[in-house]
Amino acid sequence: MGAHIPEVRSTDELREKWMKPEVISGSEILLRSLLLEGVECVFGYPGGAVLYIYDAMYGFEDFKHVLTRHEQGAIHAADGYARASGKVGVCIATSGPGATNLVTGIATAYMDSVPLVVITGNVVSSLIGSDAFQEADITGITMPITKHSYLVKDVKDLPGIIHEAFHIANTGRKGPVLIDIPKDVSANKTLFEPHTEPVILRGYNPRTVPNKLQVDRLAQAIQEAERPMILAGGGVVYSGGHEALFEFVEKTGIPITTTLLGLGAFPSGHELWTGMPGMHGTYTSNMAIQQSDLLINIGARFDDRVTGKLDGFAPHAKIVHIDIDPAEIGKNIATDIPIVGDVKTVLEIANKEVGRAERADAWRDQIKQWKQEKPYTYTDSDEVLKPQWVVELLNDTTKGEAIVTTDVGQHQMWAAQYYKFNQPRSWVTSGGLGTMGFGFPSAIGAQMANPDRLVISINGDGGMQMCSQELAICAINNIPVKIVIINNEVLGMVRQWQELIYENRYSHIDLAGSPDFVKLAEAYGVKGLRATNKEEAERAWQEALDTPGPVVVEFVVRKDENVYPMVPQGATIDQMLMGDGEE
Repeated sequence: MGAHIPEVRSTDELREKWMKPEVISGSEILLRSLLLEGVECVFGYPGGAVLYIYDAMYGFEDFKHVLTRHEQGAIHAADGYARASGKVGVCIATSGPGATNLVTGIATAYMDSVPLVVITGNVVSSLIGSDAFQEADITGITMPITKHSYLVKDVKDLPGIIHEAFHIANTGRKGPVLIDIPKDVSANKTLFEPHTEPVILRGYNPRTVPNKLQVDRLAQAIQEAERPMILAGGGVVYSGGHEALFEFVEKTGIPITTTLLGLGAFPSGHELWTGMPGMHGTYTSNMAIQQSDLLINIGARFDDRVTGKLDGFAPHAKIVHIDIDPAEIGKNIATDIPIVGDVKTVLEIANKEVGRAERADAWRDQIKQWKQEKPYTYTDSDEVLKPQWVVELLNDTTKGEAIVTTDVGQHQMWAAQYYKFNQPRSWVTSGGLGTMGFGFPSAIGAQMANPDRLVISINGDGGMQMCSQELAICAINNIPVKIVIINNEVLGMVRQWQELIYENRYSHIDLAGSPDFVKLAEAYGVKGLRATNKEEAERAWQEALDTPGPVVVEFVVRKDENVYPMVPQGATIDQMLMGDGEE
């Protein structure tokens, strides 16, 4: 049986069918408007305040909805769908607790600049502010973590609001937009007049084309630099700028490091790619940043996990910062050449101006030497299963071509270190917020967006238990995600910090009472497999790949394995703990 994944229908086909003016309810307007925005699938969970909306779905064959088992699962699935597709993810929840269950997912998307339209129901307009049953001021609650929000007061405004919301979510620095719809608005009727014209909003005009003089300054700085370095982030992926970035690197010959969210923006097999920077980054990336005389930030935000101690970051470098959001430039790191604009557009313009960094030959040789001498390493074992080896197994058997989602913790870092990405939108992880419970439901969304690609969800035994109930929808809809659980029976990253920073004072990290994950999978109707050594691991993983539907594979690993390198808090990024006593 094939996966029950919505058939993609063209917007033109839907426009012809659903654009005709009719007197219909706000709920029907919502569904038609979503279709006209090209929405292929919505994730949600019903409740009293959205019952008119769910009633409008009854018999509406063109509208595809996936019923998750928790609102958190719905918004993380919508997030994974957006990251893996480049389209706007959509989720629906009811008022009060339904809406507040979305808050963590909204913050996750906001921190990582993911375009979502989040639709919540509310109590009837006349009861707003009265502490009515299941009422919550969700627009107020989420104001700091949304790009924009709407409380719909008149059903006539709904088509325009929906059209605006998609425009805001998916332009400029992308992010979540919330639409709160009181129950009476979803029930009221009006003449449906679709909004499909270009959106023009006073005060909202993101700058996409850079200042030409600043691009010229960049080109000149490259010519003068002896130790240039590129730091590329998630903005490259979100702008679709990966091809322009590749051309930029090829033309200039500048070594490049990609942040956690930037993985896949540049092919990992390229000789100039140095790996990931920062707290658990490569020796080469961190040393190169610290010794560079020109650091070109392309679509990254100088996150503290990348910079380490701020006043010791890239101390010798002239800083160039390319970003769509002017608020990020100079926020954490003083910038010498600010370039505001869409990353793809900036790079396409810059590629006409820049030349090879001719003075950097010795620097490129130094980068090559560091890469050879200080790669990621770990002490392998034939006695116990090492998590790094497990990730290498996944990489080798899939040739780095899978879409990989992760939860948050040690397994996330091992996946980032040992899985080699060749293309963008193949890496889905919670970066800025670090949200446990994100990994598995985001994989469902990624698979819905890419029904023909292999999707692997790598989770810890802690994070997996936060949204494990979504196994039900994998089973029911035959969504063929391969769910990997790296089980060390402990909150691994917390344990690592308690070992290295808190002098082995292990406090409340023991997860030994977790369920039997194989039996848990089987209880939901999903195949479950377990491996405790390399032979079992290779056999179980191959069986998972050969199984057409969803599979849970639990890899039992040692609990005292640490992620290295590691930059301790308060240190500069060249002050790395390398593991095995080496610093």
